[in-house]
Amino acid sequence: MRSEKAMKYPRERSSAPTPGFRRMVYPFSAIVGQEEMKLSLILSVIDRHIGGVLIMGHRGTGKSTTVRALADLLPPITKVKGCLYGCDPCQPAALCADCLARSNGRRRLPREQGAVPVVELPLGATEDRVCGTLDIERALSEGVKVFEPGLLARANRGFLYIDEVNLLEDHLVDVLLDVAASGHNVVEREGISMRHPARFVLVGSGNPEEGELRPQLLDRFGLHAKIVTITDVDARVKIVQRRERFERDPIAFLAEMELEQARLRKQIMRGERLIARVVMDTELLCRVAQLCLRLKIDGHRGELTMMRAAKALAAFEGRRRVTVDDVQRVAVMSLRHRLRRDSLGEIDAGVRIEKALEEIFGSK
Repeated sequence: MRSEKAMKYPRERSSAPTPGFRRMVYPFSAIVGQEEMKLSLILSVIDRHIGGVLIMGHRGTGKSTTVRALADLLPPITKVKGCLYGCDPCQPAALCADCLARSNGRRRLPREQGAVPVVELPLGATEDRVCGTLDIERALSEGVKVFEPGLLARANRGFLYIDEVNLLEDHLVDVLLDVAASGHNVVEREGISMRHPARFVLVGSGNPEEGELRPQLLDRFGLHAKIVTITDVDARVKIVQRRERFERDPIAFLAEMELEQARLRKQIMRGERLIARVVMDTELLCRVAQLCLRLKIDGHRGELTMMRAAKALAAFEGRRRVTVDDVQRVAVMSLRHRLRRDSLGEIDAGVRIEKALEEIFGSK
């Protein structure tokens, strides 16, 4: 029987699953439609250098469900046991300072398996909660660094998901994008600094009717997926039926989808192994550069993102050479948010890109 004290002050529940516990997350392969959103997230997993995904569209279209579903689909990761940041023991160059110290003179760090983390950043979060805090008093009086990790530490090697990213304070978005690009978080207080790995897939979502991100921030996201409410009646019925079956009996529904989940998981893992060997012909890359020039894309992130996304798509489909079709399939999501605004706002960004694609690559 629980004591009166335990009942009055219940222990805070951990977000980490206990051994043998299976998270009841809606399966990725059961999500109906929204192919652009699903593909953009998969490509960002296969090549983390793409730079994350911005998902903009109507409410209730499965944005957060899809992110959690993809993380749950991925196989468990191996991490250093007891590490605050879940360091990969197979990547010595990416170890935190504590793991480097622990590995000094040892051949093998203790290991454990864990789920791919998905950390959601609430709109009201402070910079200290996001980045972590240093105990200045102890550092000055005792000469030791006492660091309280933030959300960035928890997101290492996983996903950092920001719903309504267009409403997030600008200085926080700047911090997040800088960390996502560098792969490290640096906290500095009163001349004392702390640095730790923070490599994650940054996913932002929002409704454009509630405000837009500044152009310089839009450009820092690798891919931009645009989603709308599905209007096909059969597809809408399928969405409702599948969700109802999952909520009524999640174990049975997950078992029903396991074969498709396993196939997709294997395909993603194969893509991650193959990506380093995928090549893109110089002639095709020249046409990508011509496309960006035709669309008056500022900077060079457009070409870089298109190249990386096209290679990731080829790897995902088990091929070692990028094709024209690969480039055409990733062009809109790679460039949509990099276009200069149409002064009259009459032409959709996707339409402008499709027209330029047809001029340079020909019709599909």
